Amino acid sequence: MTTILLASLLLVGLAFVLLGIRVFFRRGGKFPGTHVGSNKAMQDRGIGCHTAQHFEAQHHRSLEDRIKELE
Repeated sequence: MTTILLASLLLVGLAFVLLGIRVFFRRGGKFPGTHVGSNKAMQDRGIGCHTAQHFEAQHHRSLEDRIKELE
């Protein structure tokens, strides 16, 4: 039981260190952006962040509303 626990803790610790090499051992290192809005390939395809799309939908004004503002 103890050997399995130690082996699993060692394996999880090793995975943690290997996944964080860029963050821990580079000056100014940070985790890569996994958000859709910061992904270059998604931006090239015109796919945006859900939060930004929701904000735009909530603040969208029709042409009629914009004309009324000008009058």
